[in-house]
Amino acid sequence: MDCYETARSYSLVRKQFDDKPIASHQLVQEKLADMITEITKAQLLALHVGRLKDQGKIEPAHISMLKRNNVGIALDCARKSRDLLGGNGIMDEYPIMRHMCNLETVKTYEGTDHIHTLVIGERVTGVAAYK
Repeated sequence: MDCYETARSYSLVRKQFDDKPIASHQLVQEKLADMITEITKAQLLALHVGRLKDQGKIEPAHISMLKRNNVGIALDCARKSRDLLGGNGIMDEYPIMRHMCNLETVKTYEGTDHIHTLVIGERVTGVAAYK
């Protein structure tokens, strides 16, 4: 959310071409719309998995699906945010690169994307592939 909000607010104040905010450009709006849609879907998945846990119906594949999906979405949003900020996207005054580095680490230490994929794959096929 921090990367999204940084990009959204930056796009409203950064002016270019006829002194218009870059938020007025179609491709900028498309990226912002894509980010908030994916963030909302990730939040809904987290809510659903939390409810399954509360009901005592949670399975390891649910956790893997949640972690794999939401870390991927967060990384994608961070990358799109960095892109929207252009050269400023890599500067220390904005939080995007810090989040990107943290998210790359989370992708690795949260069991890795590949292990989560295998957990989900085993759940949908009934066949373990941990070799």
